[in-house]
Amino acid sequence: MAKDSSFDVVSQVDMQEMDNAVNQVKKEIDQRYDFRGSNASIELGEKEVKIAAEDEYKLGAILDMLRQKMAKRGIPLRCLVPGKIEPAAKGTVRQSLEIQQGISKENGKKIVAAIKASKLKVTAQIQDDQVRVAGAKKDDLQAVIQLLKAGDFGVDLQFINMR
Repeated sequence: MAKDSSFDVVSQVDMQEMDNAVNQVKKEIDQRYDFRGSNASIELGEKEVKIAAEDEYKLGAILDMLRQKMAKRGIPLRCLVPGKIEPAAKGTVRQSLEIQQGISKENGKKIVAAIKASKLKVTAQIQDDQVRVAGAKKDDLQAVIQLLKAGDFGVDLQFINMR
């Protein structure tokens, strides 16, 4: 019997690259003319990015800068889940952006259902925040990767540990 091949479907964010993108936005805020004298800020937490600015327009400008820097660094834009814009002290506003890591149970079920519906001879199982796909033929596994790339599951997918 031939040994089964497998790979993992994950949704990960390189936090070092995210830190670099946030630092670039901080520098740009310091240098831009329209932010001179304002108390606009951006901070990277464990699983979130916090943005504060004088008004919603500047908050949106900071968010646009962050998205540009993320795109240049290859960080998926879908990983940011924007929270509500809240009023803060002294007439300022703030927003918290959650960094989504891993595949949720609901998305995992959708991925497994899509794989089963394709009628390929592979098995898919949810393991914590990732999905493992195994099959005898590597061609079937590559067909599953193409199927998942074509589908929209609400998160950015990466394919790792191809064995």
